[in-house]
Amino acid sequence: MWPKRQKPLASRIAERRFTDMAALQSAAVEAISAAILAGVAARGTASLALSGGTTPVPIYEALSHLDLPWSQVQLTLTDERWVPVDDPASNEAMVRRTLLQGPAAAARFTGLKCNTETPEAAEVQMDGALRTLAQPFDLVLLGMGDNAHTASLFPGGIGLEAAMDMFGPLKVRAVRPALEGPARLSLSLPALLQSRQIILLLKGASKRAVYRDALNDGPVLEAPIRGILHQNQVPVAVYWAP
Repeated sequence: MWPKRQKPLASRIAERRFTDMAALQSAAVEAISAAILAGVAARGTASLALSGGTTPVPIYEALSHLDLPWSQVQLTLTDERWVPVDDPASNEAMVRRTLLQGPAAAARFTGLKCNTETPEAAEVQMDGALRTLAQPFDLVLLGMGDNAHTASLFPGGIGLEAAMDMFGPLKVRAVRPALEGPARLSLSLPALLQSRQIILLLKGASKRAVYRDALNDGPVLEAPIRGILHQNQVPVAVYWAP
């Protein structure tokens, strides 16, 4: 069962529970398609920030085949590992392989990786690139880790505090995870919240437990997903399946 909230949250959270991942993925495809169509109809352009990882792969593959106004769609990522764009760990590589195929290849894609040696050196350049996209985003698609991180907002990460600063001047921030792993470039919390809607994808009992804990009050820097859940400017739809 979904947790009963001890205190009302500021954000408007709609929780959807699915019987399996196939049902969740189908619903996500439908929601993303609807966001694209609504954005194009209302403003002539739809813009989305997309999560990396493995969970959205079937969603992107399904979207790539759909007859949508892709030439009027702008896409970017919520975060990126600082690895070459042809590296298997690259989120850009995954999106190009799964989504930017067939009809969806007509979309405009703005990645978060450039030729600077470090993500810190890329912050200003990539901030400028993101400012060319239509914003607020029509939809931001997020996942969450077992440590309550989302995008590349890692608890204990170097650069996390700047990335979570709601008054920070940049839309992207370098974050270096506290544990092993490549440095990242992530949309900042205020950039993630500059959206008309957010979908948070969760899979399995452990992620549900982390989400349940994050609904309670607590330090945002210790559980960055709270920055998404404890806010009142963007509706959040939480999709969960076993």
